[in-house]
Amino acid sequence: MSSDSASVNLTHHFLIAMPGLSDESFSRSVVYLCEHSERGALGLVINKPSDMTLKSLFDKVDLPLRREDLSQVPVFQGGPVHTERGFVLHESIKPEDDTSNESVYASTMTIPGGLEMTTSRDVLEALSTGAGPRRVLISLGYAAWGQGQLESEIAENSWLTVQADPLVIFDTPIEQRYDRALLLLGLQSWMLSPDAGHA
Repeated sequence: MSSDSASVNLTHHFLIAMPGLSDESFSRSVVYLCEHSERGALGLVINKPSDMTLKSLFDKVDLPLRREDLSQVPVFQGGPVHTERGFVLHESIKPEDDTSNESVYASTMTIPGGLEMTTSRDVLEALSTGAGPRRVLISLGYAAWGQGQLESEIAENSWLTVQADPLVIFDTPIEQRYDRALLLLGLQSWMLSPDAGHA
């Protein structure tokens, strides 16, 4: 394996857990990768809802939620790191006349592919007034991999990777997201052997 293979950039890709991945945080999970570089990777699990709704999250941070469409949407378990911190994955929002690459929110990572991940409270304040991004996924915690860690997990058959489709994140029922992500590869879950990678 040449050292060039480490330079594959999986930003704006899904990681789809193989059946052999039994870690509780990641079993049957789909992770949206917000960032991937030689230093490591950061992503959000998009198919593990918590038992908290957005309405109860907003109550917790003392904000009203004037978006009826979002009140019963679950907060997601985004991963095992910083589970007390909120991460908002949303469509890119730009003022009409703005051609810069700046986000309208204070602390936002712009992801190639038209999405942004915001960690500042101002996005919640925008949602609380009934404004803000139309489509959002809010999680507590995130998934992270150190340098070379994700690449070796992929080499060990822990994950399948595929270019992300925002429709899976925002428009697909939660319980169907794993199978929908697999379909992007032309696969169905019954085709995957739980014994892959284990002698």
